[in-house]
Parts: sequence; structure tokens; C-alpha cells
Amino acid sequence: MEAVRNRLAECSQEAHDLYLNQSVPYLDGPPEPLQFHCDWIAPNKPCIIRNAFSHWPALAKWSPDYLREKVGSKVISVAVTPNGYADAVNGDRFVMPEERQMSFSSVLDIIEGKVDKGGGVFYVQKQCSNLLQELPELTADVQPHIAWMSTALGKLPDAVNFWLGEANAITSMHKDHYENLYCVVSGEKHFVLMPPTDRPFIPYGLFQPAVYHQRDDGEFEVIDQSDSEMVPWIPLDPLNPDLERFPQYRRARPLHCSVKAGEMLYLPSLWFHHVQQSHGCIAVNFWYDMDYDIKYNYFQLLEALCEVTRST
Repeated sequence: MEAVRNRLAECSQEAHDLYLNQSVPYLDGPPEPLQFHCDWIAPNKPCIIRNAFSHWPALAKWSPDYLREKVGSKVISVAVTPNGYADAVNGDRFVMPEERQMSFSSVLDIIEGKVDKGGGVFYVQKQCSNLLQELPELTADVQPHIAWMSTALGKLPDAVNFWLGEANAITSMHKDHYENLYCVVSGEKHFVLMPPTDRPFIPYGLFQPAVYHQRDDGEFEVIDQSDSEMVPWIPLDPLNPDLERFPQYRRARPLHCSVKAGEMLYLPSLWFHHVQQSHGCIAVNFWYDMDYDIKYNYFQLLEALCEVTRST
């Protein structure tokens, strides 16, 4: 089994030697669809694209005053946690946020410090196309899809999501089965990225699902979802990794990048990512379903081998 572990580590090293960049490259404008597919999608490499959505009215319009006027009375889904970590491991639980229905103006009041929020960290992060479902009035300020990406992939996005939150709202390390175009409208996002080939160094566990609930006294409690299946998740914080508990993580080679207002991150499918943000950062992202081709097939094999070597 040690030979298999060594070969998995060599697979990661080969990826870095053969095609992965040591930092996330920048493109200076929106690419041609075929060129983007050849240079970035097919080799599964991230990049940051400048001037890719400079024509969006949102870049100039989305001030707090404009958003209050446009959608202030709209009721939206807001994730609330005691520590900023929604959908993350806490002890031996995978804990999801308390989801509240709030007016958009109320969220802006919290972001701007105009009200006593009564504890907790607030993050507009509901996915499943919350921009189109909950804030359709804002879609005219962006785009329903990114034309060159839709052409490159031959499909439209599965979801268009809106993100707004406090500085201590953090997305824990995970991966998605999407080709992700992440557009920062204001503020900036900070990403820790790791390629799929680093999977042998990234720990997983099975955790009891639970949700946060804020009691009347302001304290948060964790309530188990006892009728739900165990959730596989990553119990490691890449900003402060416990290397005694997870010694293999020493061999991982994460990339760090910041995506500023007006910039777009192409986050390839199956890449592991951890996300932080500046206070009040606003972003819109487009999820395009990945192609379930030989890349996915090989990644499934890699995951299976990682589980076999971990359990023996």
C-alpha cells in the first residue's frame, strides 16, 4: 500500500512539473471561446481575467443607495452563523447555517453597522441561482450568462449566484462539479486553491450534519439533523492547518490569489477552494456543469485510491 501512496504523491508532483502554474496567471481581456477552452478548460487550470465584464452597469450602479432603492424591500435568504463558517466542520459535526428570511435593506444595515445585529455573522450565500430567483430586478445590471464561456462549453450556466457578506464570513475548503466564473463587483475575494491532483494530501471525514440556531438569549446552539446521512467534508483549515493531525498536508502546494473589483476568476471544476472576502464584498458567479468525461472518471479513481490508502 505504501507503493500506492508514493505513486499518488508522484501524480501530484507530475501535474506541477508538466502543466500547473506556480501562481494564478492573468489575462487582459475576455478570450476567444476556442482559445479559452484549449488553454484553460481542457487542461483544468485557473486564471484571473481582467476587463471581462467592464460593460456591466453593476460596476458603477451597485452602491448601497442604489441597491436599497432597487431591491431594498425584497426578502432574501441569509446565512447566519456564530463564527462565519457556514457549511463547515465544527468538532465532530458538519454544521450548516441558520437560514433567515430578511429584507435586503436589513442586510445592508448590518453590513454598514447601522443596527445592532444581535450577534452572529451574516452572509448572502444561498446558491441554486439566488440572483435569478430572489433578486431578478438586478439581472439587467449583469448578464444571464457569459457568452464566450457558454460558447466554449456549448451550454448555459446551471446557476447564477449573488454573494454579499461580512469580512469574517468564510467559505470552508471544498470542491464543486462546476466550471466556475467568479466575478467580483466590489471589494475583493481571497482564494486558496488546490488542484485535483493534490487530493492525496487533503483529508476527508464523515460528519453528522447539523444546523446552527440562535436562541432568544443570543447564544448559538448546534442542532443535529439525525434523520440525514453523514456528510463527507474536509476538516482542515488551510490558513491554520493542524499538521500533527494531518501530516500529509505538508506535501500540498496551495495557490493563493486575490480577485479585485472588476476581475473574474476562472475556477476549474474539481479544484479545491477556500474563500475569504473584504467587508461588504459583492460578487456574482456563474456555475456551468462540468463535462463528465475521462477527467471525471480519473478523478473518481483518484478519490477511491485515496480512501483505500487512508483506511489501511
